[in-house]
Amino acid sequence: MDMHKTIIKTEKQKMIDGDLYLAFGKELESERQYAKEVLFDYNNLHPSKVDERDNIIKKLFGGVGKEFYIEPPFRCDYGYNIFWGEGSYANYNLTVLDCAPVKIGKNVLFGPNVNIFTAGHPIDVEMRTSGLEYAIAISIEDNVWVGGNSTINPGVSIGENTVIASGSVVTKDIPSNVVAGGNPCRIIREINEDDKIRYFKDRYIK
Repeated sequence: MDMHKTIIKTEKQKMIDGDLYLAFGKELESERQYAKEVLFDYNNLHPSKVDERDNIIKKLFGGVGKEFYIEPPFRCDYGYNIFWGEGSYANYNLTVLDCAPVKIGKNVLFGPNVNIFTAGHPIDVEMRTSGLEYAIAISIEDNVWVGGNSTINPGVSIGENTVIASGSVVTKDIPSNVVAGGNPCRIIREINEDDKIRYFKDRYIK
């Protein structure tokens, strides 16, 4: 056996492994097209067809909890890289660019117009215009609340119980049990016992 034999990766395998890859090959293009067609059906079902919508997501995603809810319209690149936890909910217009795994814990809440982007493009102009891309996994742990119009960038991890204020751009990891917000998103304060009795914005913006 030739121990020095070169292993040739497909563009899909490069994408999943976090290497630079070209997104416009036949395999990846066909998978994105499939997801678009599936989500067209999902987003255009009658509002009463909850079970049918749930079954579409169960077949499209890499994993999903027994109970969940995603308000249409919803969009993603592939679907199979999304792992959606039990009891997690997304409001209207969630977009997930799932070129790398996106792991969402239990009881996570997403406000309207949230973006989750694992995909990135090189800074160097020659590399970028050649069509090369990369993707880095995102992890959102249990009980997180992400406010509306927030964007979560490649490689970010958000710890359990944390609240991300609306309109935030999350570029770095955020630990557990804090309120964070802004562009770029920063820790505002820790969540504490006072939050059990004083829950409105005058508490979490200080």
